[in-house]
Amino acid sequence: MFVRLIAGLACLLLCASVWASPPRTFNEAKKIGWKLYAKQSTEFYCGCKFSGKHVDLRSCGYKPRKNRSRASRIEWEHIVPAWEIGHQRQCWQHGGRKNCSKNDKIYQRAEADLFNLVPGIGEINGDRSNFRYGWLPQPPSQYGACPMVVDFKARVAMPRKSVRGMIARTYLYMSDRYKLRLSKKNRQLYDVWNRTYPVKNWERQRNQQLGCIMGWSNPYVGNYDPKACTSSLRRI
Repeated sequence: MFVRLIAGLACLLLCASVWASPPRTFNEAKKIGWKLYAKQSTEFYCGCKFSGKHVDLRSCGYKPRKNRSRASRIEWEHIVPAWEIGHQRQCWQHGGRKNCSKNDKIYQRAEADLFNLVPGIGEINGDRSNFRYGWLPQPPSQYGACPMVVDFKARVAMPRKSVRGMIARTYLYMSDRYKLRLSKKNRQLYDVWNRTYPVKNWERQRNQQLGCIMGWSNPYVGNYDPKACTSSLRRI
């Protein structure tokens, strides 16, 4: 009881200050990401366990499709790909991602937005590339027991059911915050996924944790409570 009281008082003293600043670059965001996901250690696409950068493929029945080396490591995946963020901007037309990362402040903020970053198996990160998400008729079989499908010909990726809602809410958030244009077809899909796969407790917890760092929340998930931010986040 005493420990909880002290923790509560510390929160009240600290919550009026800025807990942390949003990362300014993709590299800064990745450093924060490693700290945030260290305790959870579950990657996004298949639910595999990982330690550091190493993926335990047996933990989710993953079988490499082609690249075992890349399948065995964690990479930081943009749910909304960097290409999709950047190709609508002038900086992309004059030097691509490198130019945008260096010279476009809005792109820099979007590329480093923690709400859009998740740890994923490197092979799937590469296979997904900048393909859009969508429905696919074929059953998952490319990656063993991992329920992920990538159609290279159609350039579409279908994620597992448990993350479709989060993907949809991330797309809607990124579109609103950074004025990204979504096609009518894609917006309809994300609206459907948002309704069909409602917010889960783990997603609310993530939203709260990221809100403490970024200074705002993903409104499609919900609000965050600054008073609930812990002093540990302030040190990130």
